[in-house]
Amino acid sequence: SRPAPGSSGKMAAPMSRSRRVLEPGAAPYGNFPNYSRFHPPEERVSLLPQGLLRSLFPAATHPLLGLDVGCNSGELSVALYQHLLGLQDSNSSTELPGAGKELKLLCCDIDPELIRRAQQSNPFPASISFASLDIMDSGAREPFLSSYLQRFGRSSFDIGFCMSVTMWIHLNHGDKGLLEFLALLASLCTFLLVEPQPWKCYRAAARRLRRLGRSDFEHFRSLRIKGDMAESITRILTQECAMELVCSFGNTSWDRSLLLFKSTSAHPEG
Repeated sequence: SRPAPGSSGKMAAPMSRSRRVLEPGAAPYGNFPNYSRFHPPEERVSLLPQGLLRSLFPAATHPLLGLDVGCNSGELSVALYQHLLGLQDSNSSTELPGAGKELKLLCCDIDPELIRRAQQSNPFPASISFASLDIMDSGAREPFLSSYLQRFGRSSFDIGFCMSVTMWIHLNHGDKGLLEFLALLASLCTFLLVEPQPWKCYRAAARRLRRLGRSDFEHFRSLRIKGDMAESITRILTQECAMELVCSFGNTSWDRSLLLFKSTSAHPEG
């Protein structure tokens, strides 16, 4: 995650580097230090069609703005950027001429250490920005996102990415927090790509904490939104957040669906 102006950092998990490596269950916000090793980015992006960005924005005359929430150490963010711009076959780590004019990607995560790693290994620093931000902290979020958007004379993002993040918001902030989070993304983004974790992942996350002798997630046993989480999130976004489901791109081998939504309310730049 990247240091954001005004970010309190209050939600970063207090753990030493050794515990981060040895105890994956000690990542209560999903901030696993080696996440991409067991959920490789390639499998996600391979589900997305070539030319997706151009098909969604055929008449774009300005840089498209993307927001990736919960980016971890950035491997998936970079893979998404390369895939969307058709750069994935390039062996070069340098940006192709003009690529940055097409997409600017802002990636945030709650964990400053993961963001530091993402910044150090960022192959496209002119187009991809990494920052540490607790997206649920409105006091930090609002000035930070507003400042970024104002640099481009914009008030919203063209496309948002929420890849295996909803469960962590849900477990740490409850049903109310999940509803607020989805409403926030819907208000910020014209298109939104979501990869929800299925309910079995909630149970696995709770078991990991218990095995470590830690107290359970505060909201786990009181959640009323449960069961088929892809269906629940689709219902919330379409019925309560003024979005429509555009496409389901299928499931990864670890049984997570990729769902693309579009805002039905008028975004000024849309």
